[in-house]
Amino acid sequence: MNMIALTGIAMIAMVISVMIKKYNPEYSAAISIIAGVVILAMIFFNLNSVVGKIESLLRATQMPMDYGLTLFKSLGICFLTQFASDSCNDAGESALASKIELAGKISVIILALPLFDQIISVATKLVGG
Repeated sequence: MNMIALTGIAMIAMVISVMIKKYNPEYSAAISIIAGVVILAMIFFNLNSVVGKIESLLRATQMPMDYGLTLFKSLGICFLTQFASDSCNDAGESALASKIELAGKISVIILALPLFDQIISVATKLVGG
């Protein structure tokens, strides 16, 4: 991943956003959101190596691929929630940002509930119950 390019995009967008904020605050928020989408797209294009490594680790431990799928879905929810929350904060909507964060946390919990069931069943087998 080219951190210099990512940092450059972020810094240029920040300077433009700050300069425009005085005259057109709505354009400033739009510039921040567009820059965030571009940066996220660049990050997602470089995730193939990470996904491959996690898949190989799951295969080596002979764990079900459902765990990896749950992990990737949870990470996706976290990334999208953080991006949406930061965008709302940039627009001055901190109350809306906190609601989005709460929704993201609850979504991850709901996604992980089947894993909790499996952990409890393994724990009861180990205890002898």
